[in-house]
Amino acid sequence: MKAVRHRRGSVRALRPSGLPALQTHVRAILEQIGEDPTREGLAKTPARVARAYEFLTSGYAQDPNAVINGALFVEEYSEMILCRDIDFFSLCEHHLLPFFGKAQVAYIPKNHIIGLSKLARLVEVFARRVQVQERLTTQIATTLMEELDALGVGVVLKAEHLCMRMRGVEKQNSVVVTSAMMGTLRTHQATRQEFMTLMQNGKA
Repeated sequence: MKAVRHRRGSVRALRPSGLPALQTHVRAILEQIGEDPTREGLAKTPARVARAYEFLTSGYAQDPNAVINGALFVEEYSEMILCRDIDFFSLCEHHLLPFFGKAQVAYIPKNHIIGLSKLARLVEVFARRVQVQERLTTQIATTLMEELDALGVGVVLKAEHLCMRMRGVEKQNSVVVTSAMMGTLRTHQATRQEFMTLMQNGKA
């Protein structure tokens, strides 16, 4: 089994194809909730669910550091760069129900900038794992800060959680906002305010 080493020495295994085993478990779940997995409407459901989870958790097989390191460019630019309204979808680790929303990612470069599409890819890599929103926010910010050696990084995630809307408290209009500020975006009030202003520009 292959493994990829992430920051701080943690190791995540890259799973071999586990689709047949996952299909078996999905079939067992259908049986346990009182369904007949052999009936026409459900006969192919285990295979569909297995493929869906393979896609939705594909971030485990991707190294976020490699996403950045492959698109670093030397540039004499030291003003804030903001990529706004990055759509993301993830799975809550507590109930395996989706949460989804938009990410705002900004950084102030020191010596390097990153290809703009890679900011969205970085969000995607971490989102396609079972997550909590707080950790997802911090992972994006920490990786960007460390790999770019940036002067500052700001990440804000705004998301809707189906585990709050479909079950439990069933609050249909609830939205969760999390943020991570590092470097100058944490220590300088004016810089942090610039980030907040840029996030709001152009929004109704």
